[in-house]
Order: sequence, then structure tokens, then C-alpha cells
Amino acid sequence: MSLVRRAEPEDAAEVLRLRQVMIDSMAGADPSTAWHTESLPVLRARLAEPDGDFAAFVVDHPERSGALAALVCGTVDYRIGKAGNPHGVVGFVFSVATDPDARRRGYARAGMTALLDWFRERGVRRVQLTASTEARTLYDSLGFLPKPDPLLELAL
Repeated sequence: MSLVRRAEPEDAAEVLRLRQVMIDSMAGADPSTAWHTESLPVLRARLAEPDGDFAAFVVDHPERSGALAALVCGTVDYRIGKAGNPHGVVGFVFSVATDPDARRRGYARAGMTALLDWFRERGVRRVQLTASTEARTLYDSLGFLPKPDPLLELAL
């Protein structure tokens, strides 16, 4: 039996908690959790779409009933095809988080493996992510390579 399972709508509050764990670990992050209330119904609805373009994989916490130990999320995006990706589907990994008291047990790796399988099932041929320094070893071991392209962002 696998440690990893697909997150369900009932997991939404715990998924948000682990997303906050990830956010809190980033330098300069806003520690506010006020957004959780507004985000929760949207997340529940997205988790209820088994064939949608979003997936979250989780590991139940072995010592705390009803809590999650780890979270890995991803989306499938469409971009016009090109050589090497004629169908134009791209996977994006985000919100990889492990509860501080459950780290170093292979949960993030197991979640990433499940997410990468999910991407493959959807015809994804390229997966992207941004990584913290601490997580680079995991992503390097899974075959991710750095890209020289700088990311630009505009807040609307």
C-alpha cells in the first residue's frame, strides 16, 4: 500500500495548512493566514475534480490522526505546441511541503513520484518548478535541471 494518496475535498484545510508551512519557510513571505477562509471553498471544489488540470498528493501524518505530513501539488497548463512538445502541455509543480516534525522520511519524494506519474498520464512531456536551496537535492535526484531563462512576474 502506498503512503501517498490523492487529496480529497475533506483534506482542504490541511492542504492549506501545509501550503502555509511552505510559505512561512520562504524569506520575506507574508505570514498572514487571513486568505485561508476565502481560499478554502475554491480549493475544496478543485480537489473534487478528479479529471481536472490540478492535483494534490498527500501523505497522512503517522502520529497525528486527521493531519497531513506532506503535500505536493501540480497543474497541467496548455501552451501552443512546439518542437519537442507538439501538444503544448506543460506541468508545473508547486506547494511541496512537509510538516517539520515529519521531515527526512521520504514523503516529499513519494509525493513527487506520484505527481510525476499523474503528469505522464496526462501526456505532459515537460515539468517546471521553482526550488528552494534546501529542496534542490531532491529535485536534482529526480532529474530536474536548471534553466537559464529568468522568470518575470507582474502582479495585477
